[in-house]
Amino acid sequence: MVKLYGIKNCDSVKKAVKFLKANEIAYELIDFKADPVDCAIVKPWLEQVEMKTLFNTRGTTYRTLKLKELNLNEEEQLMWLCKENLLIKRPVLDYDGKIMVGFDQKSYEKMFA
Repeated sequence: MVKLYGIKNCDSVKKAVKFLKANEIAYELIDFKADPVDCAIVKPWLEQVEMKTLFNTRGTTYRTLKLKELNLNEEEQLMWLCKENLLIKRPVLDYDGKIMVGFDQKSYEKMFA
């Protein structure tokens, strides 16, 4: 089954959900606010995607925490991702162990073709 990580009110997550429903693809939505994920889940994602892809530097959480001022290295960024899931770029799609970050219609079509 497909696992979709994000938050329910995120526009990109909504687009991904709409795509999965329209294509009758069974999925489970893991909401970062209701069910936070830890490093055991986040760390393996980084074997497939780069930190700069996964770490959301454009979101409100990043600005609110003033993380830009800290000039974090990748190890510190991972620590923050694990304790503050809203720093993770959304959605994260896990399809049989293949990870995709963000929603892109063509990439989803290719993955599920």
